[in-house]
Amino acid sequence: MRIDLLLNKLCLTKTRSIAKHACDKNLVRINGKTAKASSEVKAGDLIGFDLYGFIHEIELLEIPAGNVAKKDAASFYKMLSKTALE
Repeated sequence: MRIDLLLNKLCLTKTRSIAKHACDKNLVRINGKTAKASSEVKAGDLIGFDLYGFIHEIELLEIPAGNVAKKDAASFYKMLSKTALE
């Protein structure tokens, strides 16, 4: 699954276009490397993104098969850290 779609489906960004623009501005990383919007992700990847005033680090546990309810979204990833941007 593409990283921009994943961030949107797991409710980590408000829209897919926000996720795409974040990738275009080099604010998203997969396993420590800068990610393009079309970069593929798989279970076990470490994803970092600098959005909404925080640096988020998550571990992807599972790839969702379709749309995900907001209340179930957190079961697909583990939040490793969330620190404020300086």
